Amino acid sequence: ITGIYRFVKESGGTLFGFLNGPKGIFTGNYREITEQDVEKYHNMGGFDMIGSGRDKIHTDKQFADSLKTCEDLKLDGLVVIGGDDSNTNACMLAEYFASKGSQVCVVGAPKTIDGDLKNEFVPVSFGFDTACKTYSEMIGSLAMDALSTKKKYHFVRLMGRSASHIALECALQVQPNMCYIGEEVEHKQMTLSQVARELVELIEARSSAGKKYGLVLIPEGLIEFIPELGVLINEINDILPKLSGEATAELILERLSGPSKSVFTYLPKSIKSQLLLDRDSHGNVIVSRIETESLLIQCALKELSPSTKAGFKYQTHFFGYEGRSALPSPFDSNYCFALGYNAGLLINHKQTGMISTVTNLSKSPEEWKAGGMPLTHMMNMEKRAGKEKPVIKKALTELTGKPFLTFAKSREQWKLHDKY
Repeated sequence: ITGIYRFVKESGGTLFGFLNGPKGIFTGNYREITEQDVEKYHNMGGFDMIGSGRDKIHTDKQFADSLKTCEDLKLDGLVVIGGDDSNTNACMLAEYFASKGSQVCVVGAPKTIDGDLKNEFVPVSFGFDTACKTYSEMIGSLAMDALSTKKKYHFVRLMGRSASHIALECALQVQPNMCYIGEEVEHKQMTLSQVARELVELIEARSSAGKKYGLVLIPEGLIEFIPELGVLINEINDILPKLSGEATAELILERLSGPSKSVFTYLPKSIKSQLLLDRDSHGNVIVSRIETESLLIQCALKELSPSTKAGFKYQTHFFGYEGRSALPSPFDSNYCFALGYNAGLLINHKQTGMISTVTNLSKSPEEWKAGGMPLTHMMNMEKRAGKEKPVIKKALTELTGKPFLTFAKSREQWKLHDKY
């Protein structure tokens, strides 16, 4: 926002902030952003300057009201800051505004700590670097605790929705005894039993070496990548919109296919309940509510030898919001400012339906390259709440990419040797 502000002021304009996300646009809830605001928030984390929201602009009236708000304010452009869902909304707004002959340009900016909004033109979303450094420091403290006390395992589930980017990056920084990568589990078509078996083998091997402690990282989206559980979740997502009353385990069970019935029956009661909790804005299972680490521990406990089980102590953690509003890394501060300033440039050049891009990021900032990419280039069709809708495709961890290959080459050394 400070980057956008700087460009607007240099151009002699005014910057308005819509409050609490997309709802601020179609309800006309906004305020002018001043120099005092920018000075207070410059290089700070969080999004409390104007707030954030999960509302989507999807009805005809909301689109029409959004356009009216922008036209009444005589805006040159609208900048949508967010992840894949927010930038999907930006794309749809740009299309709608253009179809009505409006001159208001719509430009997106890539913001998500998950790291799943990227492609050949968007190298990384801002926030990812900061979140991974924040989590890694916290995980590193747990690693040293395990090494100091030598009496328990720390299981850390990490935010990241579907993709395993955060878990992988933190693993490279901290070097835990084990880190699951959801995309690898899916590629190998591993069952829940096989995933749990890897954990059992780790605990047994370390126990044999006299080590009754350890550190295990788990991406929150892992459960979606275990094929049998992924199928189950998709079936539940299809069933839920068709239920008129409250979803119960019994109602779900009678509507599932044979294989999914077996999986659902096998799951611990607590995990079944979590699968039927509140939906997200698309009506889908909220994966972050599912305690995947507890599921794996419960499965492992069934298979551990009695002697190992007797000495197995553990503690679970979920690191999520701690990384979302942390003090930004110097990289994120510079990158974020550049994205905002560049968004102003795109609007000034009458570009719409674009996402602000800054590339060549491994070089010094003087060598960064500013540009823009059509949001339509990132769109594909996905099933949401039982219907096919155009959305931006999430970028998953590439098993042929340098980060994963570096991790795969080193992880065997990390299992038994404490390389934290």
